[in-house]
Amino acid sequence: MAGLAPQGSQFDGGQYDAFTSYDNVYESFDDMGLQENLLRGIYAYGFEKPSAIQQRGIVPFCKGFDVIQQAQSGTGKTATFCSGILQQLDYSLVECQALVLAPTRELAQQIEKVMRALGDYLAVKVHACVGGTSVREDQRILQSGVHVVVGTPGRVFDMLKRNSLRPDNIKKFVLDEADEMLSRGFKDQIYDIFQLLPSKIQVGVFSATMPPEALEMTSKFMDKPVRILVKRDELTLEGIKQFYVNVEKEEWKLDTLCDLYETLAITQSVIFVNTRRKVDWLTDKMRSCDHTVSATHGDMDQNTRDIIMREFRSGSSRVLITTDLLARGIDVQQVSLVINYDLPTQPENYLHRIVVVVGLAVRVLQLIL
Repeated sequence: MAGLAPQGSQFDGGQYDAFTSYDNVYESFDDMGLQENLLRGIYAYGFEKPSAIQQRGIVPFCKGFDVIQQAQSGTGKTATFCSGILQQLDYSLVECQALVLAPTRELAQQIEKVMRALGDYLAVKVHACVGGTSVREDQRILQSGVHVVVGTPGRVFDMLKRNSLRPDNIKKFVLDEADEMLSRGFKDQIYDIFQLLPSKIQVGVFSATMPPEALEMTSKFMDKPVRILVKRDELTLEGIKQFYVNVEKEEWKLDTLCDLYETLAITQSVIFVNTRRKVDWLTDKMRSCDHTVSATHGDMDQNTRDIIMREFRSGSSRVLITTDLLARGIDVQQVSLVINYDLPTQPENYLHRIVVVVGLAVRVLQLIL
């Protein structure tokens, strides 16, 4: 849909005035003109009524517009762009036609699962192309043919440079959690990937916030995008009960946490801390108090992280200690309690953490000094 944006639409001094107006709101998935087998996948996945971002965002992306969609995690952004991609694929052509980039391996793999589930009745072929996995296996799968690639910037760029991922038929590009990706220093890699894609390509940028770096990128690679903003007061936090415990000293937090685990009936829980070192420390301390816990963070190798997440999703592990690595769109259905052992250093990450379990009745507890 769009190659490099015309000069008049470039971001300049904080102004970006070349948006396309698209104000239609669709109250049901049936009203969106989606193909029948995509609707079957949407309903089979468990969606009944579109969320605010889905009501506004699916159709313009399906119509081929470039889009900037801004909404917090837990509001349905993933299903929005997955539906837009699945609606437009040519399933008779088993070549990569859509590329989705995400900031973490876990989120990329989660997107792949959603894409695969929504496209179940369309026989879509999706591959998660992430670091920490076999390069040779990636090459084999890509060469055998896929419709959609979801990946992290480093591995995707590597596959493009090796020509294992052929860009010729890529018509759609999605940048998910754009604010997080740019803050993690992926900006140069993302620009490098853009340069290897066809000049005429539809671009979707999805983000919780839209910092100047993200707007600068959209000005260079998008053509009069439709901008959709779901405000904070439209977010659905229904069913999430939030509590706090006022702890006077840092060294009292551990005893408080252990006391809570002895008194609360918990199905599964996620405990967030702010650093990888703190994950290891708290894991050791909890285990020394005879609590069975799992832990994951970015310094672990990919295979270990995958095993831990599979165990947690299956329910064989009941307590997971982690950093904000898991605070972006990771859907773990059985969790009934989210604990902020540390409050996040970035305020916006608080909401990402507490909606780690999308759409379920959960309790959120923070230990506050």
